Amino acid sequence: MRIRATALIVALLLVATSPALAQKAPGVTDTEVAIGLTTPLSGPAAAWGNTAVAMEAWTRYLNDQGGIHGRKLKVIMKDDGYNPGRAVANLKEMKDSVFMNVGLLGSAVLQAAKDDVAEYKLLTVNPYGNPAIWAKQPREKLRYVFVNYPDYVDEGDFLVTHAVTRLGAKKVSVFHQNDEYGKGGFEGVSRGLKALGGKGTLAAAVSYELSDRELGTHALKLKDSGADTVVLYTTITHGANIVKEMAKVGYRPRVVASFPLGDHFIMYRLLGELWEGAHYAGLNAAATDPAGKPIVEILTKVEPKLQGKENTALAGAVAIVLAVEGLKKAGRNLSRETYVEAMESIKNFDTMGLTAPITFGPNRRHGLNAVRLLKAVKAADNAFVEVVPWQVFQPHF
Repeated sequence: MRIRATALIVALLLVATSPALAQKAPGVTDTEVAIGLTTPLSGPAAAWGNTAVAMEAWTRYLNDQGGIHGRKLKVIMKDDGYNPGRAVANLKEMKDSVFMNVGLLGSAVLQAAKDDVAEYKLLTVNPYGNPAIWAKQPREKLRYVFVNYPDYVDEGDFLVTHAVTRLGAKKVSVFHQNDEYGKGGFEGVSRGLKALGGKGTLAAAVSYELSDRELGTHALKLKDSGADTVVLYTTITHGANIVKEMAKVGYRPRVVASFPLGDHFIMYRLLGELWEGAHYAGLNAAATDPAGKPIVEILTKVEPKLQGKENTALAGAVAIVLAVEGLKKAGRNLSRETYVEAMESIKNFDTMGLTAPITFGPNRRHGLNAVRLLKAVKAADNAFVEVVPWQVFQPHF
């Protein structure tokens, strides 16, 4: 009887503790790890949704190689249309069924979701959006967040400083999205001009709303500013449209663009020769760089619809390669806590050569704050040249 009673007690204890064990690693089974993606597959920023498509393609490639520590990667992808409310709803729906979120996209989305991911203890790897949003969060809310993304203020400062000191800009205007993304870039441009001590001046700051479709009036405001250089902090769609509208009114200023417009394949397709001469920041290696070529070959073979979208695809590859590095380091005993420890151990990791080295730690969640500067040179050949190599700024948190 004692043996039976003991066996019964052990069985009851196992039943009682199994839900707690399951909660320790949501989205993890003996054979799978679920990764949640909420991304703009539709709407004004749909071109950036290529990042998530590339992430899913990379997981298929890894699964064909056997997965990670005997587990296959299962991707759950939801469209948020670049809408913060939809993104927050997607995260809430996924929080107990996925192990992590990778590539949460959009500064307005991050602003809306920042407290929720802390409450859910949802691993959030490589979110695409203004790092200042995370820098303002209390440290205890950042335990499960790992950021590999440039600060828009630092980037804007760098872009305008280069435009004035190297490209001869005298009067600079900024065309920016009216949110954390665009405002961060405008703040950086303003900071850079102030530091230059009058060598360059701000001619105008023209903002737009995400819902704006007609940009003719905006183009006229920029033309009337008399600026010789226009800095863009926009979506790909709005950036291409404003360049077209400026050309329609006979205004061809020098164009300097933030890295979200850094897919020259897409920009050439949208603008042709109008994009030639544009200077733009780069977030990662390009498809024609030695490090980018083999990864692009894999991505486009697994997912042919990424052809012609290679550079935004590589931005997605960076995110998933980083997330998988954490899985590799965490080992078979996978929980959100072991994953945090694994990510904190990452030092000088260059995502297969796609980025400058990334480093995290117990007191560091901003793993890399860097861009490089490129120039579009010939539309017919999708050609660009590197103007300035990786510029690594100080991490912010």
